[in-house]
Amino acid sequence: MAAHSHDHSHPGHSHSPGHAHAGHTHAALRPAVLGWAMAATLGLVVAEVFGGILGRSVALLNDAVHNLSDVPALGISYLAMRWAERPADGEKTYGYHRAGTLAAFTNAFVLVLLSLWLGYEAFERFRSPVAVVESWMIWTSVAALAVNGGITLALVRGREDLNLRSILIHNFGDALSNIAIIAGALIIHATGASWIDPLLGLAIGLLVLWSSIGILRESSHILLEGRPPDLRVEDVARAILTIEGVEEVHDVHLWSLGGGHHALSLHARIPDMHLDECELLLASIQRVAAKEFGVEHTTVQLERAGLPAKSGYVMPEPAKK
Repeated sequence: MAAHSHDHSHPGHSHSPGHAHAGHTHAALRPAVLGWAMAATLGLVVAEVFGGILGRSVALLNDAVHNLSDVPALGISYLAMRWAERPADGEKTYGYHRAGTLAAFTNAFVLVLLSLWLGYEAFERFRSPVAVVESWMIWTSVAALAVNGGITLALVRGREDLNLRSILIHNFGDALSNIAIIAGALIIHATGASWIDPLLGLAIGLLVLWSSIGILRESSHILLEGRPPDLRVEDVARAILTIEGVEEVHDVHLWSLGGGHHALSLHARIPDMHLDECELLLASIQRVAAKEFGVEHTTVQLERAGLPAKSGYVMPEPAKK
């Protein structure tokens, strides 16, 4: 017996109305915040380019390129938030939740390439040192710190979303690099050590690389239908087995749709029973999946107990009553 329906009232295939996992919710971040952040970042890039040229600082120029990469990242993330609000349709039957995940993957991939380029530019400056103008480094970085700090604070509310978290981590890294440039300029002014400027440029590149690889790994895991990291297939299967009437669970699949939305499909073996009892059992399965694991989309196929398992994950022991 396969229970597969696309209506909320049908027990075999459920979409729970909200994500109640862990017992808390997060306020949604308005897409307009990303629009303002993009405009502020563009102004910052222009200021850092002028400051880097006039101050002859490779660290400032590298940071300007770093911030320039935020502009398409913010733009993609803005579009992704808009797309994610669109309901499911005949083409995208699960909706557009993964639009943000795809944006995060694209941003992270571009940043990995950018960090390698920043590292090369810093290495070249090590070979051919150039005297910098510390005052330009300091005041430009102070202005950049104010902008990046403000954007970081504005995005904190959306830190649970992978797409927004990639932007948040990026801007937090920008703010740290601004602080490092200010400190480096003060040290250069006091000691005349010109090698500090390319050293800061190299450190910024490594920071971008480190943060981007983490986002790249997590977003690719979601795009490849990976299991949500906070859930275990064994735990879900054992919880389903505690429901009266479920004798075996197999062919369990658990994956993320992106944006904290999870989906589950499984086969459950049950004894012969009336259809009304099957509907109550299916409702119990979807209720356990939603309340205990935050799974919003559950598909269950019911089978007669005693048939041999053919595929997938099998819980060998029957439910303990």
